[in-house]
Amino acid sequence: MNIWQPDPGERLVARSPVVFATGTAAQVKGMRWFRDTERNDIQHELAGWPEGPAFAVRSAGGEAAQRTLKGVAKVAGVAVMALLSAAGGNVSGSSVASGENGSDTPDDPANEVDDFPVMWASPSTIARTLPWQLDPGRMDRKRTLTHLIVTDRRLVVVLLPVHRKEPERVDDEMIWECPLTEVVRVVPKNFKNGEDFTITFVDGSWCRLGSFRRHRLMRYLAPPRELISLSSLSPKQQETVLDFAEEVHMPDSVAPNITRNPTGRIRVEILLPSRITPDFGASETSITMDADGGRVEINDFLPDDF
Repeated sequence: MNIWQPDPGERLVARSPVVFATGTAAQVKGMRWFRDTERNDIQHELAGWPEGPAFAVRSAGGEAAQRTLKGVAKVAGVAVMALLSAAGGNVSGSSVASGENGSDTPDDPANEVDDFPVMWASPSTIARTLPWQLDPGRMDRKRTLTHLIVTDRRLVVVLLPVHRKEPERVDDEMIWECPLTEVVRVVPKNFKNGEDFTITFVDGSWCRLGSFRRHRLMRYLAPPRELISLSSLSPKQQETVLDFAEEVHMPDSVAPNITRNPTGRIRVEILLPSRITPDFGASETSITMDADGGRVEINDFLPDDF
């Protein structure tokens, strides 16, 4: 095991699997492009990148045909479900596109329907330094994964092999980092699956990434959430935090991440090294407490406490 660790005094706040996003609109479904600000394809200009797939936006006719096929498939599916139901079967279904944060309305049609850039960067800008291993078209995701790590100082991308005989084994190799001072904004993009987000850097370049655990990253990045020191809490709140840390056997190398919810309540998260896995990244254990230091049960959560 070789789990990436922050420097002394640096705080790990989130870690999730991440890749360059993939188009979901009919014209760009399954595709992605790397662009300069004139919308030219620049993947051949990216230093050290291996050859990747070439895509072409589907024509309006192709898009219409795809919609027709999709409609036929949907009708056929409904008919099959009706037959199964009539036969006494217990059947149910759901749509991936109707995910928790998904939307059928594009945020940015020019970059989500007519085109699908996942890198937008002039020469010598930060986005061009992103590692090629984030590209599903160049990396075998069955053998190797990439995680985005967020600390209170920087963004880090690590590469880790998939060990089929030891699926929980983590062997990190850091392949990219960027100080948070170089990040201007992080914006969730909800079109279709609700998994994408963009990171815009100080030089105006940006990238579009996707993660099925996007919400873990967004909690600290969009908008940035300030970490509260333990010493700034009331004595009773400090006692609650320390009791919780003891309950979960928090090691000395880890510190609790304390933030204030929009409700005014305090959220305490602890990222235990033992709960970092290749498939899911870091999974926190957490509590929410009120102004008096009392723990708030989930049944008493307000919407903004989640």
